[in-house]
Amino acid sequence: MFLTEDTGLKGCIRIIPKIFRDNRGISVKTFHADTFRDLCIPAEFAEDLIVTSGKNVLRGLHFQNPPYGQSKLVYCIRGRILDVVADIRKGSPTYGEYKLFELSDSNNWMLFIPEGFAHGYLTLEDQSIVMYKMSSAYNPACEDGIRWDSMGIPWGIDKPIVSERDRNFLPFDKFESRFEYVF
Repeated sequence: MFLTEDTGLKGCIRIIPKIFRDNRGISVKTFHADTFRDLCIPAEFAEDLIVTSGKNVLRGLHFQNPPYGQSKLVYCIRGRILDVVADIRKGSPTYGEYKLFELSDSNNWMLFIPEGFAHGYLTLEDQSIVMYKMSSAYNPACEDGIRWDSMGIPWGIDKPIVSERDRNFLPFDKFESRFEYVF
């Protein structure tokens, strides 16, 4: 039902679902609790979020601090995005490293992003729609981020559309993580 690939960031997993195609279209199962548990992917989610964005919108790098940290299951249900995951767990052998993934309605890939990672994405097509499943509910007091242009991420664009809030996050070199590496 699902294939998984290691991303090189401990705990962050790319998930490749089986796609069912016939003359009517396609069907993609994006979540199955028992299968996720068998794959050692936590299968408890508290809320879903759907975000629609125009082309060249950059969202991130976001996370929620403890005690309301969030694991996320992210996929692009329409369009195409450049998805970025950065390890912000103190003591992690990959602390400060990031990985880029293209998620789209063509490849139907998903990412499982555990707590302790900052997450963001750039929309590569107009009206791209991104779906999140999150392990804990949104808590505005714990919301945080790292400035999108402070980690050397090759976004491939000079002037993305970025919210005022995202422009004002601390740069990575001034950031002090509240996450600990626990493996």
